[in-house]
Amino acid sequence: MVRQQIKQALLSFVLLSVITGVLYPLFVTGVASVFFHDKASGSLIYRNGAPVGSALIGQPFDGSKYFWGRLSATTPVPFNASASSGSNLGPMNPTLRESVNKRVDALRSVDPGDQGPVPADLVTFSASGLDPHISLAAAYYQAPRVARVRGLPQELVNAMISRHSRGRLLGVLGEPVVNVLELNLALDAYKK
Repeated sequence: MVRQQIKQALLSFVLLSVITGVLYPLFVTGVASVFFHDKASGSLIYRNGAPVGSALIGQPFDGSKYFWGRLSATTPVPFNASASSGSNLGPMNPTLRESVNKRVDALRSVDPGDQGPVPADLVTFSASGLDPHISLAAAYYQAPRVARVRGLPQELVNAMISRHSRGRLLGVLGEPVVNVLELNLALDAYKK
């Protein structure tokens, strides 16, 4: 009797392991690959046949000719997809205030003529540490600097921001955003 129960339990364990650990993942992966190929492949962005990044994971840009994204608190490097995390610093934390002040100073130092208010998403950490987007306000704030450094008309840079922006999710959730990697790649590809 006990031997029969152990045999049935082991058979059930093996059968369910094969179904849930092999067959189901293969089925879901196959369906995703057929119907959502871009997303199932990591939403990779290619240039000249080589992947340069993902539309879902931010990248650090620090040159003044580039748009800068959100801050990333991942370690040991920014935008480390295997260590997604926020800073977990509250608004009264002195470390957060110091970080925000340093970022404001960095923004002001590369564009001293712009004394307007700095958009919050340019001086605060992304909750995941991986956010590839910035708000339209953050993009338009940086547009004069990027246009000046690249020697482009600001109207052209503003048009590129508009062209690479995405509206609210389902028309109501969140705010319109710009993917920083896509925008910077478009600027690099622009021929005067």
